[in-house]
Amino acid sequence: MIRRDFLKSCGLIATGVALSDPIAKAETVLNISGSNASLLDDEKSDIHIRLRSQRPHNDKPITVVIIGAGNRGRVYASYAKTYNDNIKVVGVSDIIESRCNRIADQHGVPQENRFGHYREVFERPKMADAVVIATPDDRHYEPCIKALELGYDVLLEKPVAPTEKECSDILKLSEKSGRIVAISHVLRYSPYFIALKAVVDSGAIGDIVSVQHQEPIEFAHMAHSYVRGNWRCEKDTTPIILAKSCHDLDIIRWIVGKPCKSISAYGSLHLFKKENMPEGAPARCTDGCPHQGTCPFSAIDIYVRDKRHLGVFDLKNRKDDNEIMEKLRTNWYGRCVYQCDNDQPDHYVANMEFEGGVTSSFTMDAFTPHGGRRTRIMGTKGYIEGNSKTFTLWDFKTRTSKTWRKDVADFDEYKDSGHGGGDFGLVRDFVEAVAAQDPTKLSSSIRDSIESHIMGFAAEKSRKSNKKVDVKA
Repeated sequence: MIRRDFLKSCGLIATGVALSDPIAKAETVLNISGSNASLLDDEKSDIHIRLRSQRPHNDKPITVVIIGAGNRGRVYASYAKTYNDNIKVVGVSDIIESRCNRIADQHGVPQENRFGHYREVFERPKMADAVVIATPDDRHYEPCIKALELGYDVLLEKPVAPTEKECSDILKLSEKSGRIVAISHVLRYSPYFIALKAVVDSGAIGDIVSVQHQEPIEFAHMAHSYVRGNWRCEKDTTPIILAKSCHDLDIIRWIVGKPCKSISAYGSLHLFKKENMPEGAPARCTDGCPHQGTCPFSAIDIYVRDKRHLGVFDLKNRKDDNEIMEKLRTNWYGRCVYQCDNDQPDHYVANMEFEGGVTSSFTMDAFTPHGGRRTRIMGTKGYIEGNSKTFTLWDFKTRTSKTWRKDVADFDEYKDSGHGGGDFGLVRDFVEAVAAQDPTKLSSSIRDSIESHIMGFAAEKSRKSNKKVDVKA
């Protein structure tokens, strides 16, 4: 899709707007439907991007099978619950029966369309327009290949696959079969990043010279997901640069708008290993750890006291401390963070050079009190700095600044959508793409998504070899 068509699809070009005015180009837009329209004229913002409705435009609903009924599967299924005139869940698969039945019950899925292993889905003739694949990282490849072979369109949770070859295989089969594959690079679909991209494309800061981008994981999230949890081992899932940060590589590539030529990366597992274990710490936080009062990574504090990250526990009552404690005594999440089988780096730096000499630095940091991406963009005529909720544009010539600030939680259609509204925005565009059989309705093509994954694989090669690596998309 050419730049002008992209801006038009986002509602960033409208009749009566002077295209010679770069700020004006970023101030237009699509109206959101419903009673919240008046809220869009928010005087707090100097840069106005009206939000698009989360409801898709399709004449009849598309049908989907949810494969993987964990957290991400539940998110995508919840979109179908909200917009059931546009998308219907007709099958669910998960090896944990309670998870499968939870989603299936919500959508009235008949018993014969409730599956255990995903292979059971593909033993049937094609039964829906599309599948949503939200299985663990190392179980994306096989169901995606089988879905494409049977003629399904696919919404595939990121990362695409654990290896560069598997990513390439999915790309080739998608293009050969003519099927649509949407990768869940949900940040592209959030109003914040849509607005940021629009302002950059408007020319308001001139030509991009350099980008600094940070992903703060947040200390408790790191302990939960990448030390104790499902993504703790690279060999069992994917490297953390892909498991956590393929979103960020995609956003950097999208903003720069040029191919990455080379990358150099550094990082290691600094803290979460046995040699750093406090003296006398037991294998589990529930076994009377003498450091309970001082350890910031205490499982009892994170899960029982703060009630965070409980979605993985399949609890009957999230407020029942005894039930949570029982889970911590038996599952991965009760373990001491210094005595796990983890190998993922807890800090990561990648430096990139793009065509035209544009440079970018990316850092992923476990040791922060907050999440939310931070981005700085340096251009020949201006500068942008943002924190995933607001960003400010400084104009070098006029010595003035303009700010974009919208809390999407204020809008009914956005407040229940994760990743700043991007989760539902992705599904909306996927529904429209499938209904029209038009992949250009997606912000990111499968080839674009694979390109940012190749950047991630190159970063890992660089980190492990301590050498700069050329990126060959």
